[in-house]
Amino acid sequence: MAEVILKNICKVYDGGVKAVDNANIHINDKEFVVLVGPSGCGKSTTLRMVAGLEDITDGDLLIDGKRVNDEAPKDRDIAMVFQNYALYPHMTVYDNMAFGLKIRKYAKDEIETRVNEAARILDIEELLSRKPKALSGGQRQRVAVGRAIVRKPKVFLFDEPLSNLDAKLRVQMRAEISGLHAKLQATMIYVTHDQVEAMTMGDKIVVMKNGVIQQIGTPLKLYNEPINRFVAGFIGSPPMNILTAKIVEENGSIVVKGAGVSVVPGKEYEEGLKPYVGKEIFFGVRPEDLEEVRKVDPNNFITANVDVIEPLGAETHVWLSTAESTLIARTAPSSDFKVGDEISFTCNLSKIHFFEMENERSIFFKED
Repeated sequence: MAEVILKNICKVYDGGVKAVDNANIHINDKEFVVLVGPSGCGKSTTLRMVAGLEDITDGDLLIDGKRVNDEAPKDRDIAMVFQNYALYPHMTVYDNMAFGLKIRKYAKDEIETRVNEAARILDIEELLSRKPKALSGGQRQRVAVGRAIVRKPKVFLFDEPLSNLDAKLRVQMRAEISGLHAKLQATMIYVTHDQVEAMTMGDKIVVMKNGVIQQIGTPLKLYNEPINRFVAGFIGSPPMNILTAKIVEENGSIVVKGAGVSVVPGKEYEEGLKPYVGKEIFFGVRPEDLEEVRKVDPNNFITANVDVIEPLGAETHVWLSTAESTLIARTAPSSDFKVGDEISFTCNLSKIHFFEMENERSIFFKED
């Protein structure tokens, strides 16, 4: 396998449209890296530049220490799994998996060994004689992955491979791909718009927006220490609550004030927040870090009205609104809320976040 390094990679289309702007990513050997972001953020374009399916406008792409900007896709020793599977409908599963090896003039015995080994790993041995039209979506996806495995490439690339599957099968397949990574000890780059896939699969996540990398880190790093408001709201399901508030000083204490909100963050935040006294900021708290209280704590409360209740069995999501904001709380399934109720919550003060109003950057983010 191999490490992949993107140095100042840019992609500019005709008309000056910049799809990827100065991307710098270091993917270690055997690492599983997920590129995630909303549609149009540049993640698939980045993957396609690694694959050689898109020209690189500027910057350097290195695979296993070699600059490959000008090499054809077939010479980069990569294998790609597409969103639409891209199987040949007139070929059997065996022939679909063997096709790339036949083109490269591998011996028949070697092809048979590789195809059978991949089929065993993916549990599709009984499907080898079938054609794609006789397969389910999940089986077709396994065949597409198998076609990549038989190549034994330096790098595997996945472009939203699960987006065509139903919700239950997506959960199963992401577990299988993660298990496959552990078995093969391969370098894998995976693109998705689904942050749950990113969180559950990646060793490292690259969050992108408008062609620009926002933050790179482990799933827990991004979840617990988002660099800006966008990452905070994108990573996590349900997403972080972001409220507009003002930093004021009352009775010698720093206080976060907003519609239905009054929180004294505590000593650990005072020095960092003093420069923002009298200014508006964004105040963030995750749904699981809100706890319902019957008696309002004047130093720590968010009071809001119940708009929607979503019972999910193991937990209940409660959608709420203040005069200025909408937020969500993750509560116990036994909660007896009713639409229209006014409820007060306290915040877990060790898990709150603050973002500047102007650039939306985290006030307390610490670089590694």
